[in-house]
Amino acid sequence: MPTYTFFNKKTRKEFTEMMSISEMEEYLDKNHHISQVIVPINIVAGVSGLTHKNDQGWKENMSRIAEAHPTSPLADRYGKKSIKQIRTQQALKKNKQRIAARKKK
Repeated sequence: MPTYTFFNKKTRKEFTEMMSISEMEEYLDKNHHISQVIVPINIVAGVSGLTHKNDQGWKENMSRIAEAHPTSPLADRYGKKSIKQIRTQQALKKNKQRIAARKKK
């Protein structure tokens, strides 16, 4: 249920109540000395890593996706690799650099 802020014109006090929209409309119709105060909404936001951390379930899901796409950048970050896979990627990278260097000459 939403919360509403009201202002009592007789006591000149502001207060907050939790009620449904229909209850709020009925409440204002019955109490003419009370008016609704419009207040800004609260927005909860944060920066990943600074104000909140991802839980283990998220990491497991990303790992599962990375295993399904082993050549993606996601796999480089979250994927589990064996020593053989790491060495193979290093060799491929080295050979690509050699071939690129030969083409420049």
